[in-house]
Amino acid sequence: MSGILLIIQFVLAVIITIIVLLQKSSSIGLGAYSGSNESLFGAKGPAGFLAKTTFVLGFLFVVNTIALGYFYTKDSQSSILDNVEIPANPTPATPAVPTAPVAPQSDTQPNQQGQ
Repeated sequence: MSGILLIIQFVLAVIITIIVLLQKSSSIGLGAYSGSNESLFGAKGPAGFLAKTTFVLGFLFVVNTIALGYFYTKDSQSSILDNVEIPANPTPATPAVPTAPVAPQSDTQPNQQGQ
């Protein structure tokens, strides 16, 4: 679950960055959310729409961040070793006995021409 939320987090970050860069720098900022009478594409054009979209995406980003924190904390409280089964009477492993190296045998017979 946290993998999906992490991907959504990256996508939201990229979209918010693009939306913020599309806005004019002389916008009224957070004053747009204090009850001004803007329509979707009203007198100010897409500026109100982009500001509202930024607000909604920012809210989704914060909610997603809180959800990621919750799931990461939940996952960090468990361990892989919690699922390991340990036998009641473990049998000690016998060590391997080293063997001496064997010399290679030659297939050729000694030359007996002198006899």
